[in-house]
Amino acid sequence: MIPKSFDAFVQSLKADKPEVLWPEALKALWYDGKDNWEMAHNIAQDIPSIHGYWIHAYLHRKEGDKWNAGYWYTRANREFPLVSLEAEFLELVGEVISTATN
Repeated sequence: MIPKSFDAFVQSLKADKPEVLWPEALKALWYDGKDNWEMAHNIAQDIPSIHGYWIHAYLHRKEGDKWNAGYWYTRANREFPLVSLEAEFLELVGEVISTATN
C-alpha cells in the first residue's frame, strides 16, 4: 500500500524493504530515507521521467556534486533549489505520493 502522507512514509522506513508494488520513484526515496544513497541512485537513474530526473538531481546535490545535480534539475525542468535537503526530500516524497495515489 502506498503511504498516504510523509509521516506514513517515514513509518515505512522501519521495514527491511520498500513495498514491491510501489512506484520506482517512491522506492528510490525510501532507500534514500534509509541512508542507502547507492541503491537510491541506482533506481533513480533508471526512471526516465520528471520524477526520476528530480530524484537523481536531489541525490547528486546531496552527495555534493553540484554540476551533476544542476544537469538533472534542468532535465527535470526545475531550478536548483535554495531550500535544505530535508525540505526538498519532504517535497519530493509528497509529490511522488500525490502522483501515485491520484
